[in-house]
Amino acid sequence: KKNALGRGFGSLLPEDFDTSVLVDKKDRVQKLGLDEIYPNPEQPRKDFDEQNLAELADSIKHYGILQPLVVTPDSKGYVIIAGERRYRAAKKAGLKQVPALVRSAAQLERLEIGLVENVQRVDLSPLEQAASIMKLNQEFNVSFEDIAKRLGKASSTIINTARLLRLPEEAKEALRSGRISEGHGRAILALKNAAQQRELLSNIKNHGWSVRQAEEYVKGR
Repeated sequence: KKNALGRGFGSLLPEDFDTSVLVDKKDRVQKLGLDEIYPNPEQPRKDFDEQNLAELADSIKHYGILQPLVVTPDSKGYVIIAGERRYRAAKKAGLKQVPALVRSAAQLERLEIGLVENVQRVDLSPLEQAASIMKLNQEFNVSFEDIAKRLGKASSTIINTARLLRLPEEAKEALRSGRISEGHGRAILALKNAAQQRELLSNIKNHGWSVRQAEEYVKGR
C-alpha cells in the first residue's frame, strides 16, 4: 500500500495517521474517467510548458501513469488536488482513465496541517523546509502569503526558502552537509550565470567566504 501512494504523497502521511478519514479504506487507488475529473480553479499554477507536457504524454503512452493523481469528491465529480500536469498529459496521450487517490476533505485538512507543523520544526534543514513549503503551495494550493501568515513569518522569507530548491545540485549537497548556509544559497541564486554560480560556490567552500563576502561577489557581477 505504501508504494501505491507514490513517493511524494507517501512521505506526507504521519505514522499515526487516522485512516478513518479515508473516503474508501478498502480501495485507496481507483480508476477514474478523465471526464469525471477537473482541475482545481484555485490552483495557483496556471501555465504548463507544452513541450514538457508532450514529453510526459509520450512517457505515459509507454509506461502509464506511475504516480496516481490525488482528488477529492464534490458535486461535479472529482477536483484535482495534486497531479494536474499528469492529468493534462494523460489527455494528450489519449487515456480515458487515470489512477487516482480519492481523499476526503477531512484527510486533506489533516495532511495540510501536518505539513504546516512540519515547516515549523526546528530540526528541519533549509531544503527540507523548502520542500514542505512547495508541497503546501503546489499540492494544496496554499499561497506563499497564506503560508507566511500561518507561520508568522514574512512572505519574502517563505519565498526565499522555497527558492533554495532551484540551487544547482552541487550547491544543494553543500547546503545539506552544512558546508554552506542558507544565506550563501540565496547569494548563489542571485547569480543567473551557471559558471559564476560554480565559482562563487567554490570560493565559499574552499576559502571560507562569509555570506557578506558572497553578497559582495554578487554585487560585482
